[in-house]
Amino acid sequence: MKDAPLALTFDFGTQSVRASIFDPSGNCLAMAKKVYEPPYYRSKPGYAEMDPDYYWRCLCECTNSLVRDHSDLVSRVKGIELDCFRDSAVLLDKDNKVIRPMILWLDQRLAKCKEPLPLIPRALFRLVGKTDVINMNRRRTMANWIKENEPENFKKIAKYVSVSTYFVMRLTGELKDSPSDFTGHYPLDYKKKQWYKNPPKHLQGQIFSLRKDQLCELVDTQGLLGKISKEGSDQTGLPEGLPLFAGGSDKSCETLGSGVYDDSLAAISLGTACTIETTVKKYTPPAPFFPAYPSVQKDVYNMDVQIYRGFWLINWFLKEFGAKQIEDLIVDETDPGEFNKKLFDIPPGSEGLVIQPYWGSPLEHPLVRGSMTGFFEGTTRLHVYKAMIEGIAFELRQAGEYFQKKIKHSFQAIRISGGGASSDEICQIFADIFGLPVERVQTNETSSLGAAIGTFLSLGVYASAEEAVKNMVRVTSRFEPNPEAHKIYDELFKNAYRKLYPSLKGVYSYLYEFSSK
Repeated sequence: MKDAPLALTFDFGTQSVRASIFDPSGNCLAMAKKVYEPPYYRSKPGYAEMDPDYYWRCLCECTNSLVRDHSDLVSRVKGIELDCFRDSAVLLDKDNKVIRPMILWLDQRLAKCKEPLPLIPRALFRLVGKTDVINMNRRRTMANWIKENEPENFKKIAKYVSVSTYFVMRLTGELKDSPSDFTGHYPLDYKKKQWYKNPPKHLQGQIFSLRKDQLCELVDTQGLLGKISKEGSDQTGLPEGLPLFAGGSDKSCETLGSGVYDDSLAAISLGTACTIETTVKKYTPPAPFFPAYPSVQKDVYNMDVQIYRGFWLINWFLKEFGAKQIEDLIVDETDPGEFNKKLFDIPPGSEGLVIQPYWGSPLEHPLVRGSMTGFFEGTTRLHVYKAMIEGIAFELRQAGEYFQKKIKHSFQAIRISGGGASSDEICQIFADIFGLPVERVQTNETSSLGAAIGTFLSLGVYASAEEAVKNMVRVTSRFEPNPEAHKIYDELFKNAYRKLYPSLKGVYSYLYEFSSK
């Protein structure tokens, strides 16, 4: 394999960027990492903004390091693919210059959207019971916030693109991207993998306040986005002319990098946001009226449900109750090891303490608040910590059960990755709650590995995702469910957790509105 072609991947996370070189056996031969300092700026509480050129400079630092220290490997690279955090748009003017700092996906500001949608769309959304969902989707769309609060900047927008598109432009000079990179608030027909023909007039497209000419060209997964330009080469140090292929979002790459290339397995990511995904050939919505997303694999989709404030909760807990000095509530770099080691000092079910992890409202239930139910005099902060992990697992299990109902069969196992997956104790709790084996693969850099798989598929090194996964992904840890613990969790899930939202729906809505006054 000395002369085998190599893949170069760029993995833009919320807290750091990694440039990695992989071989066709799934081995990471070299990696350069740059931690952002800071990961974003808060000009106001709840805001999260950053100049996208700062992320670009961090990438250039990584690539130049690889070229300097591993020139022999770089010379064997035959293709590049990048993955990036989702739902974070960059605004460009007519000269493709950045208009304002980008607003990241974890920013909490909301547009007011006082101007209602036209009568007929409102009636249709009300008919299917999705008025609150559509209203929240409009309010979370940053284009709408900018339109209301920065009209002068809104008028300057010539292109409204994903941050991944911006990196493609800096690398190749092309304003192109993969449909998989537009998970979030964009007027995309996810099934057809193309923009709505006339977004301002489309039933769903109109909620984003964008025109089609403001959007980039879409290139299907594994297609060629462009080649490293002279300017891109000068800044990154990479050879001019290297091909950059259309890939996918960080979560889609993470799913493929975990080996979930079909619907026999599910992938769980325990990061700042937590997700459960599987991969399906037929377009299959993961919940009523919610889209499946185009995969980093060609001609398949990812069913995806996200807990917006997932393992972010762990850092929130450590900061507020664990006497930890934490500046940024991002889970990637924080080690709650002292709590993890004691997780099994508390019995399954945390002695009746149940947490519903709605610290960030899920889109399907937009008017909710999180809850902790079942306190008693013996409740300790360790109970709260374990109940948080159990609550996240319960919520993901609920989504996973809906997936299995739609695909008409059960998963064989769960593949788990992300910062929280480094804990054996947490992996065991997930196995016990799901009643399924939980597996980890050879690397925690599964997004980078998934991007590498995509690159080798684009290069034709492998003919199918199945072949690529069999050669590049290896299970290194497996956690079998404990039958006794699963029985306890199963009873708690069915008799308590699953009933919480229906029972508290009205209270949640009242508290949401009360706190918004």
